[in-house]
Amino acid sequence: MKRIIYIPAVLPKKKYLRVAVYCRVSTSSKSQLFSLEMQKKAYMRMIESKPEWIFAGLFYDIGSGLRRKGRAGLEDMLKRASKGKIDYIITKSISRVSRDTLELLKIIRFLRERGINMHFENENLDSVREDKEFEITLGVMLAQDESRNTSENIQWGFQRRFEKGEVFTKYKNFMGYSRVNGEIVIVPVQAETVRKIFDLYLQGRTFGQIKAYLESMGIKSATGKECWSTTTIQKMLKNEKYKGDSLLQKTVTEDFMTGRKVKNVGQRNQYYVSGSHPTIVSEEVFDKVQEEMKKRARTVKREDGTVEAADSKYNGTEHAAEYI
Repeated sequence: MKRIIYIPAVLPKKKYLRVAVYCRVSTSSKSQLFSLEMQKKAYMRMIESKPEWIFAGLFYDIGSGLRRKGRAGLEDMLKRASKGKIDYIITKSISRVSRDTLELLKIIRFLRERGINMHFENENLDSVREDKEFEITLGVMLAQDESRNTSENIQWGFQRRFEKGEVFTKYKNFMGYSRVNGEIVIVPVQAETVRKIFDLYLQGRTFGQIKAYLESMGIKSATGKECWSTTTIQKMLKNEKYKGDSLLQKTVTEDFMTGRKVKNVGQRNQYYVSGSHPTIVSEEVFDKVQEEMKKRARTVKREDGTVEAADSKYNGTEHAAEYI
């Protein structure tokens, strides 16, 4: 007699794709943030409409596409990808991911090694395909060149404004000043602190003793910190803005790709604008401080931040007990 054993069919398990989204906008302007929200909503609807897709995260950044540094969203996505938690990434365009040719190539090759595809919607390109790498490279090169032109145009605009003597410093975290409706205005309480710093220096105090005084009086820095830096005090005493003048283009952008700024020591023209805004200290007081600094030029900086003259002609010790 025949014996029949029923063996049910084993259906292959349904393959799901863990899909992530990456978005980026350049600035936090109202229009850019609106665009960012629209992108998020559109991609979420796309993922929800596909039953074979599983949402694996939405990552975004607000900032330049030239530099990977500081883009927490991109870094977080790549970390998750390295841990095998993402299979597929959707993004609007090549330039949204990076405008740096070498950086983008590193990213797509990093993903390809792990079998992860990044789909660029606008260009309709998939990074996992090696034969499409040239097209992707060409796309990012165009984006990089566009950024170069934009940077040059911005620098040209700055130069024209400098030539007209226009002062457009934001004055954010600048002790003594603020900007209201485009005008540079004095912050009275902070201005008193600035004057006190100049007075103390002319009385013979060192940077370290001025620091100790400010902290002992509970006076906070422009950034709201209770601890002052002797370097900050030194820079304040040398800043011509406190006598109402402005030296424009003190720094220059060394490379548009890195955004690194360096001190302008002759690479580009500078412009000195007298009477550009209200004064906090008189020109006489400011000039006296500069002369005093020259007298104390031969100094040795101690570990505690105080300054001592190398020839011991000046060390400020006669005032130390009063503030330390």
